[in-house]
Amino acid sequence: MALRVLVTGGAQGIGLAIAEHLASQGDDVAVLDRLDVEIEGLRSFTADLGDRDNVEHAVAEAIHALGGLDVLVNNVGIGAVGGVADNDDDEWHKVLDVNVVGAVRVIRAALPALRLSPSASIVNVCSVAATVGLPQRVLYSASKGAVLAMTRAMAVDLLPDGIRVNAVNPGTTDTPWVQRLLFDSDDPAARLAALVARQPHGRLVSPHEVAAAVGYLASPAAGSTTGAELTVDGGLHSLRPNSAPVAPLRREDPGEG
Repeated sequence: MALRVLVTGGAQGIGLAIAEHLASQGDDVAVLDRLDVEIEGLRSFTADLGDRDNVEHAVAEAIHALGGLDVLVNNVGIGAVGGVADNDDDEWHKVLDVNVVGAVRVIRAALPALRLSPSASIVNVCSVAATVGLPQRVLYSASKGAVLAMTRAMAVDLLPDGIRVNAVNPGTTDTPWVQRLLFDSDDPAARLAALVARQPHGRLVSPHEVAAAVGYLASPAAGSTTGAELTVDGGLHSLRPNSAPVAPLRREDPGEG
């Protein structure tokens, strides 16, 4: 069954990988982005998520072009670096307005069409920053924590409408934003090594791995999955590998089977 999908922030990075992945499966995909770009094989629409009227108009255009809507992927997000005292009020309002309220604006505009779909779902691209304390990410973590809490609350509210709501929590992913972060650092190689070392599986997450997780949650195969978070982070959230070799158990050790 081909799904009609709208992906926000679909012009680059994780959003583009999601859009291309779903299109490769035969879904009819439209992307919504502040960048006015044409992407081969995808329907493209431009919107500023900070402008309610602009969002409503662009979402309506996308839904009309798709002939309805089955899946909304909220991927738009901007980053922020620093501790709790390092970003002023304007920066807090900017990040929360895009990452949280911007998603709400898109969801509100898409809900009437989603309620008409026999296989409706919303997938919010969140972050492992919502569940793990990462250094120098207070503002970004606060915004993604709000998205994760919102995902669960919406999931229960939208049960009567048959709309599933889930989240994907990527770890540090090889995206243009991360590349800019490395470029702006004093020692890009050392910064990259530190980011890689933070991932238990020893590398950055691929945008295509995040896209595959979104594809599962968006599909009818996940029909009994709602209010869930699927973490794609190489084990950062839950694993604590020991860097030192672990001695094998001796036969007399307690607990030996």
